[in-house]
Formats: sequence, structure tokens, C-alpha cells
Amino acid sequence: MRRDFPLGSAPALVERAQDWLGRDAAAHDPVAPRSAATVLLVRDGQHGVEVFMLRRVATMEFAPRMMVFPGGGVDPRDADPSLPWAGPSAQEWGRVLGADETTARELVAAAVREVFEECGVLLAGPDADSVVDDVSGTDWQADRAALLSREVSLSELLARRGLVLRSDLLRARAHWITPEFESRRYDTRFFAAELPEGQVPDDATSEADHAAWVDPAELLRDYHRGEALMLPPTVVNVEEVAAARSADEFLREELPISPVMPVLTPTEEGVMLRCELPV
Repeated sequence: MRRDFPLGSAPALVERAQDWLGRDAAAHDPVAPRSAATVLLVRDGQHGVEVFMLRRVATMEFAPRMMVFPGGGVDPRDADPSLPWAGPSAQEWGRVLGADETTARELVAAAVREVFEECGVLLAGPDADSVVDDVSGTDWQADRAALLSREVSLSELLARRGLVLRSDLLRARAHWITPEFESRRYDTRFFAAELPEGQVPDDATSEADHAAWVDPAELLRDYHRGEALMLPPTVVNVEEVAAARSADEFLREELPISPVMPVLTPTEEGVMLRCELPV
């Protein structure tokens, strides 16, 4: 399914797009995208399904002031084969993600690591049938800081804590690649997970100036009024959260997944980011 998205009002994004379109085609030399993972953390709210989101600080080089889900680039140590693991194997995840076993392992690990680093939610437990219920204490925050600074890897943290990554708590949602005109690009897998009972996400990350549970329908209204900034993959995923009747329904939904890369396309309405979405 084809969809066109306006560039929006982010000056840096518009400037980079115009610069790209102004070059001769032979001068285009896109940056290779970095592998990344992001997580739609959801829960049932008073008025429907809510999703936890961050607004990136204005000084960020990539996607400043944009509303995003917790996530980030893969750390090479995410591929550690000794990572304590429960749930579908990396090989099984590879079939879901269309990736080899090593890549699948690092993507799932990156998703779990990033959601802990950015909002303090840990998708892990003592065994395959349980999840830690409180990771807000001082000792946990010290572990979180060490993970963020790369003093320890996710594998080392879990092993020391006697925990296993719960890959069964994640669901694959989408695969998006940053457009070629961007100076910083990501090849991103989107996952979803329900907030574990007893855990509370926070706004402690330095990459965001606001973090909160969001009513997806309200956020979409703000986006269409120009009061909230989102990139196409975020818009599409927020729309899907808004359409769900419950968090459980959202997580049980099976979607066709194939790579989507927005392409700058001149139209009668102006330059758009054209996306061919899987159906």
C-alpha cells in the first residue's frame, strides 16, 4: 500500500531533503544504515491502549523534537551467544525477522537493552515464566547507568543478576530503513511488548525532554494539527496502536513485515516521503 507523508515543519529535515533533491543523481552517496531496534511499550489505559513515548531533545542530530519509541542502535556485544535467554530462540527470531541467527540475537537483545536504558523497563526474569517486578531501586539504576556507558554488556548484567532475557515478551511489528538523504541512517526493527506488572517506565534518559504514556488518538490529532512531530514509521505504528481494542489484541496481531524505506517524491502537494507499506 502506497502512502505519502509530508516532510513536516522540522527545519533540519527539510533542509537535508532539499539539498538531496538539488544534487545531480550521480552525486548521491547515501550513508550505510546502522542496525537498530525500538520497542512499542503498551498497556491498557482508561480510554484504550496507551503507548510509552519520548520526545527527543532539540539538540539531537537525528530526529530532534520528534516523538519516538524507546530504542537505539545495536551494540556489537548484543550478539553475545552466551546471553542468558528464554523464549523463542535466536534462530526462530531469525525466521520472523528475515535475518540470520546472529543478527536476530543482537536485534532482540538491543530491543531489551534499549528499553531498559531509556525508560527503566526490563524484559527479563529469574526464569522462563517470570519477570522482575521492580527495577527502580538505587542498585538497579547503577546497573542501568553502567549499561548505558557500556561498562557492562546486557549479557554480563543478566548473568550477574541471575536473570534471563524473555524473548517471548516481544512481538515483531515492522522493519523501516531511514531515507537515503539523511546523514544518519538506521535499519530498524520495531518490536512491541506489554509493560510488565510492577514496573514503571521513567523519563531519566538524557536524550528526551519529555516521556510519558500517550493516548495514540490524541497524539495523531496533534500530529495532523502540526503540534507534534513524528516520522512516517512512528505515525504508522501509532495508528496501529490507536486501532487496537486492547494491549493483548495489539500484541497478538500478526503483520506482514518487509523493509520500508521512505523515498523523497515530488508531488502536486509538494515533496513527500513516499512509502510502500506491506499488505
